[in-house]
Amino acid sequence: MTRVAGLAEIVLWVHDMVAAMHFYRDGFDLELISPPELPNKFLRAGPGASGVPEMIVLVPYPDPSFEFPREKAKRVLHHIAFRVEARAYDDLQLHFMAEGVEVRTGVHPVLKGARTFYVDDPDGNEVEVISPA
Repeated sequence: MTRVAGLAEIVLWVHDMVAAMHFYRDGFDLELISPPELPNKFLRAGPGASGVPEMIVLVPYPDPSFEFPREKAKRVLHHIAFRVEARAYDDLQLHFMAEGVEVRTGVHPVLKGARTFYVDDPDGNEVEVISPA
């Protein structure tokens, strides 16, 4: 059984949200699916499966004076996310715990009912795992 069912989202830091929205939303005709008040812009890039769409997420660079955990603001890539089937989610989480990898849980800001956790790869890049509940 393959643990990864597909790519759920690619999250990118952006300096100019207007220009980034023009490029991704308007240029590629991606649908904005996040609420307007959310500073991060979630764009549907594909239908995905099991209620988890494929997404490009645009995140504004934080104020330079903001102290960001694990120096995320210095990265070009914010994080990547893999979509996994519900039955593989717990197994994958237990696998990383058994390997001694720190597993961080969270609540997805757009996908209600989805389960999500985060791990860092050996180079410090954050990887999110998203599954339907």
